[in-house]
Amino acid sequence: MAQHFSLAACDVVGFDLDHTLCRYNLPESAVLIYNSFAQFLVKEKGYDKELLTVTPEDWDFCCKGLALDLEDGNFIKLADNGTVLRASHGTKMMAPEALAEEYGGKEWKYFMSDTGMACRSGKYYFYDNYFDLPGALLCARVVDSLTKNNGQKTFDFWKDIVAGIQHNYKMSAFKENCGIYFPEIKRDPGRYLHTCPESVKKWLRQLKNAGKILLLITSSHSDYCRLLCEYILGNDFTDLFDIVITNALKPGFFSHLPSQRPFWTLENDEEQEALPSLDKPGWYSQGNAVHLYELLKKMTGKSEPKVVYFGDSMHSDIFPARHYSNWETVLILEELRGDRDGKPEESEPLEKKGKYEGPKAKPLNTLSKKWGSFFIDSVSGLENTEDSLFYTWSCKRISTYSTIAIPSIEAIAELPLDYKFSRFSSSSSKTAGYYPNPPSILSNIETLTAK
Repeated sequence: MAQHFSLAACDVVGFDLDHTLCRYNLPESAVLIYNSFAQFLVKEKGYDKELLTVTPEDWDFCCKGLALDLEDGNFIKLADNGTVLRASHGTKMMAPEALAEEYGGKEWKYFMSDTGMACRSGKYYFYDNYFDLPGALLCARVVDSLTKNNGQKTFDFWKDIVAGIQHNYKMSAFKENCGIYFPEIKRDPGRYLHTCPESVKKWLRQLKNAGKILLLITSSHSDYCRLLCEYILGNDFTDLFDIVITNALKPGFFSHLPSQRPFWTLENDEEQEALPSLDKPGWYSQGNAVHLYELLKKMTGKSEPKVVYFGDSMHSDIFPARHYSNWETVLILEELRGDRDGKPEESEPLEKKGKYEGPKAKPLNTLSKKWGSFFIDSVSGLENTEDSLFYTWSCKRISTYSTIAIPSIEAIAELPLDYKFSRFSSSSSKTAGYYPNPPSILSNIETLTAK
């Protein structure tokens, strides 16, 4: 495979929406998501009212890449070899002795070494994106509460979390003004969403003018997609995209057979008719990557058009697009934002600062003191042994399934389309595919190991 990647070489450029084209004001959206679940658990399922009170310090628990063992209530951070680097029971971090006793340096019982391991299962749940992370804090606090108040050792609260998802995020919730999340986003989108800078809008038009086919593929329903896109891109956003696919139900969009996931026509945001194939550009619901690719062949006149897909979720976007469709993939990794020298980038514009009161979440893309780096960690020996460094499972998946990783689309919007990015590859360094800079902790490790 070529050492470099260029957008100029791609025929089709596809985008996820949430946390990719649409950036959220993370401290505000985290509180909203947390409250949408916590209030459901307390009011509808009878959980302890203490779940409703969150301090700014509580948010340090949130870290992408954690797995929750649904039965024992333990959160774990995995090394690339499947061993457990850190763990907590609820929000209570395990001391090295307890960690050794519980996991003993062995491969985690659900680990699959080919890194194709499912991120969702009846036994565990991986926290993969910024919609997920407030739920990690809530679930950890549920474990704390049930342990303290009921003395529970095994747990079955997950069914109530799923009911909360259904209540707040079902397809009809936006239209019905149901739950807490959608009514609040509708009421004050500026509190939760960042508009796309002019540089990004210009870049999208530049891609179109260069003859690229532009796709928008989101699991959000069409009415929510429209609200987001009109706010971040303007009322004429549909002019930018040749094909819009909503309710895509990723990763199934990539992994399921066409017969399992046909495309549907839409009218007034309601699905109308299942299609045996996809014949022309437009706005559709559900669908599958196989029928989409057949249409792209017709539109480009090429037998193997080259597609690149931008997304923020390893589980829903990057892994399936690469693994099932063999598309190029660009991971939006906000952990790269302002990572340099440990100075987090401003999470919101200055004019928003101080505008909203209440317990602020820390920006979810900043370092967790409890969990340490998203990319690398050490395992402390219990007796006079030196700490040994391990790449995390999350870090390994980035370099395995992403073509490149960037902090935001804005970071590349002013580059020429033929700019040559160094891509991730098994033969190059672990830091090769990060643009504009690798995480500082990875750079430091490479410097040390090179000496």
